[in-house]
Amino acid sequence: MSVEVTTIYPAAAIYTMDPSRPTVSAVAIRGERFFAAGTLDEMRSIANYEVDNTFAGKILLPGFVEAHSHGMAAGLWMHTYCGFFNRSDPNGKIWTGCKNINEVIDRLRVADDSLEDPNEPLLAWGLDPIYFSEERLVGSHLDQVSLSRPIFVLHASAHLATVNSALMDLEGINSETPMEGIPKDAEGNPIGELQEPAAMSLAGTVFRSFFGRMKAQDTKWALGRLANKAGITTLTDLGNPLSTNQTTIDEWRDVVDNEAFPARMFIFDSPAMSQTSTENLLIAKEKSSDKLRLGAVKVVLDGSIQGYTARLRWPGYLDDRSNGMWVFPPEQLTELLRPFHEAGLLIHVHCNGDEAVDVFLETVETLLSEFPKTDHRYTVQHCQLTSPEQYRRISALNMCVNLFSNHTWYWGDQHVTSTVGPDRAARMNSARTALDAGVPVSMHCDAPVTPLGSLHVAWAAVNRRTASGFVLGAEEQITVDEALHAVTLGAAYQLKMDGEIGSIAPRKFADLAILEEDPYTIDPNDLRDVPIWGTMSGGKIFPAENT
Repeated sequence: MSVEVTTIYPAAAIYTMDPSRPTVSAVAIRGERFFAAGTLDEMRSIANYEVDNTFAGKILLPGFVEAHSHGMAAGLWMHTYCGFFNRSDPNGKIWTGCKNINEVIDRLRVADDSLEDPNEPLLAWGLDPIYFSEERLVGSHLDQVSLSRPIFVLHASAHLATVNSALMDLEGINSETPMEGIPKDAEGNPIGELQEPAAMSLAGTVFRSFFGRMKAQDTKWALGRLANKAGITTLTDLGNPLSTNQTTIDEWRDVVDNEAFPARMFIFDSPAMSQTSTENLLIAKEKSSDKLRLGAVKVVLDGSIQGYTARLRWPGYLDDRSNGMWVFPPEQLTELLRPFHEAGLLIHVHCNGDEAVDVFLETVETLLSEFPKTDHRYTVQHCQLTSPEQYRRISALNMCVNLFSNHTWYWGDQHVTSTVGPDRAARMNSARTALDAGVPVSMHCDAPVTPLGSLHVAWAAVNRRTASGFVLGAEEQITVDEALHAVTLGAAYQLKMDGEIGSIAPRKFADLAILEEDPYTIDPNDLRDVPIWGTMSGGKIFPAENT
């Protein structure tokens, strides 16, 4: 009887995230799974082994787990990028950031000139007016690009869009449009900003074109390339209203289940949009594979803090701004989630503001009193302004939090001066408080809101440095080990996949992040700059330069 070959990979250092043996010097892999972890000498008793020195000078960690990303993270690159920060596309091209309104207009004019069909809409993304101190970019600015071609520009948060007069005329968005989320000027005319999905959907055919173009199969492969370059071996599409649709499942399976795709994918449904039933979600869950997971729920409760649409506890936003928007009616949340809770499905809820957190906690308290569950792992997504008292409630309810730690870098300065002020900004994404309260923590990039990059996410939580160089909320800093645990085993735990991924341990899938430098020995300020050599997914090696 022949024994399958076991491959042993020595490395310069291996950090397992397994508390029984946190550091080792070699890992043995048989087929798609880890067979053993220890020293090379300890493994010489394994039958029919071979030693592979590919990683002899590398640092190995469990493959990073991005527990809050979106399937459109690569597809957006089909449209014109006009964000504030420099950004790399899936092919490695660096797009320079637009630092003011004039640079945004210039970028869009170049895109407009490249379109041959005069009726084709101009589609762009990444805009965030909060960075522009001179004035807020609105529809009249886009009119400088074209008075005839419809223009739709999605904001970086994906919670707002700015459109021009031609698009508003085409779709009948005017002073008589009564919907919430359409700001108007002193004369009662729309300024060209559409806040949250219901208002953005009024852009009609252009709105559908914007998102429809991103469903091409090649954008899914491009997402894999982005993940591989970031050391990520498990992705999420957190909130897909088509997740139970067989065509959608087949399209994702054709890519993700292909052995050449370097990552796993967990697709959460968005029942507030899809109206899907518990039965359909359970059927979809049964269609899961080792690499493609289905059958979980994500609800967006409020909006974006930097977009001023998140729901905040008093005192709310600075300058007496109105208190955001409910994306889903809070009084209906318990009714929406009850059947999924009773069926044992995993539930995550987007709560940027602390008022939204209160609503989710009250819902979970009600559901657990009606139908007790101990290991539900319901997760507060973003959880940005959560107070110590709320973290204690989260802990008591056996819930988790997935913090948007990147906010400190990307919007920390703006939160201090424009949204909530220095005191509340200093406790945003408070990982130290959460961990001290005993709450299971992960952290995310919410790609495409910020780029895929688990090391940047970890760096942001460790250093809490803003783009201007200011340390915002030093009391909430955590250690490198805590941050790396959050983007590996912590994230896997929230996805209920910690028995399969998230640490280097026997029987788990052989998923690795392969680094060129040791994140535990470098200066923590350099954590985000550690070079990533590539990944391993299910025992198959994916060098980043070859993807």
